[in-house]
Amino acid sequence: MDQFPALLIVVPLLAAPLAVALPGRRLPWMLATGVSWVVFALAIGVLGRVLESGAISYTMGGWEPPWGIELRIDLLNALVALIVTGIGAVVTPFAGRSAAAEIRPQNTALFYCLFLLTYTGLLGITVTGDIFNMFVFLEISSLSSYALIALGKDRRALTAAYQYLIMGTIGATFFLIGVGLLYSLTGTLNIADLANRLPAVAGTRTVHTAFAFLVAGLGLKLALFPLHLWLPNAYTYAPSAVSAFIAATATKVAVYVMIRVLFTVFGADYSFGSMPLQPILIALSLVGIVVMSLMALNQNDAKRLLAYSSVAQIGYMVIGFSLATTAGLTAALTHVFNHALMKGTLFLALGAVAYRIGTTLIRELDGLGRLMPWTLSAFALGGLSLIGVPLTAGFISKWYLIVAALELGWWWLAAIVLLTSLIAVMYVWRIVEAAWFRDPPAHRQDVKEAPLALLVPLWVLVAANLWFGVDTRFSAGIAARAAEALLGAGP
Repeated sequence: MDQFPALLIVVPLLAAPLAVALPGRRLPWMLATGVSWVVFALAIGVLGRVLESGAISYTMGGWEPPWGIELRIDLLNALVALIVTGIGAVVTPFAGRSAAAEIRPQNTALFYCLFLLTYTGLLGITVTGDIFNMFVFLEISSLSSYALIALGKDRRALTAAYQYLIMGTIGATFFLIGVGLLYSLTGTLNIADLANRLPAVAGTRTVHTAFAFLVAGLGLKLALFPLHLWLPNAYTYAPSAVSAFIAATATKVAVYVMIRVLFTVFGADYSFGSMPLQPILIALSLVGIVVMSLMALNQNDAKRLLAYSSVAQIGYMVIGFSLATTAGLTAALTHVFNHALMKGTLFLALGAVAYRIGTTLIRELDGLGRLMPWTLSAFALGGLSLIGVPLTAGFISKWYLIVAALELGWWWLAAIVLLTSLIAVMYVWRIVEAAWFRDPPAHRQDVKEAPLALLVPLWVLVAANLWFGVDTRFSAGIAARAAEALLGAGP
């Protein structure tokens, strides 16, 4: 178990080139599926050990930190690693049939290679204790994501990947500039060591500039409004399995990095006290929630609707940690976990729809609930979670956020959260109404339910949405402990 932190990165990294070497479609898929489940088991083991004995520090090559590279896992990133690996373990079985229908046969092995590289990058960002290696793994996950999106069957996927590449590169460059400025003052890249050395130089213009570059770069990576322009096209035109995986993991990892930088590297007092960050982030998030929810209402493609919804949901996470309280951070981390489940469910459901009818345009979904009841029922339940209906995971997230706002006496913020949930009702209802309350056209009468290979992963996520909407001891419990540790109120 001592090697588990390193194996989280090494196993998918070594499997990626092997996937390219395997012939046919089935063998690369079997390799990726096996690797995803192995890494999921490793993440469960790591989380169990962190819960039992505290943070894990793994030194690469025997070089002690801060001089050597360190992998450091505490409750915060153990939870994020579990999200990434859990979603990966569900999406890879789904990809067997879904990707085969959407990816050219000659690109199948490349698809799974890139998928495993994205997996590696996201896990590397999560577990590293070195801020420069965060950048390195960020680039690994980003570059492979660009290529994955470009594999979409719609030619617009190429434009979406190019737009993502340009904006992602700007964000990564900003992040690297911020890291370089901090290194020039402190002489260290180890996150824990950097946090110890920064207070002595916190008042300098260099640190202020580094702070601004890091926040702007990460804001672009996590698609904070109005830096979200890359996201709608990327989610819409990517292959269905890629949309589900990236929507459920990539922006969540970026939110994790933002939290790590603000609360661990700079500290909450500096980030939200010395710097005027709180009103900026809350204002942008509130505008983003309202505007993106209204944009979702006007979309003709269900995947694009969910993409705009994702930008709005990111606003809830950013508001949570911007409150800089234990309750706010708990709300943000709980929503990171729950949103991965709900958005994974919704995109997998649309992937099953695309598998059967070849499109996700809302006007083409008429009557599909009668023809594909299991698939569209799963979408409806995922939509209820997105809205925040009681007994679903989404309700727990919004409840914690409302409680956090009321603790500060910000009743207006709680009111906005409730009102914007009503907009979510309207855009989710557009799809539910088309699928269940309209008659299927004549040329759709022979459409069959999605195969079990797609339904089983989909309903695993549906079950998770319902389970974590009732039993919050795991999700909200770990989130609360992680929040207390970040704010110095716990171990």
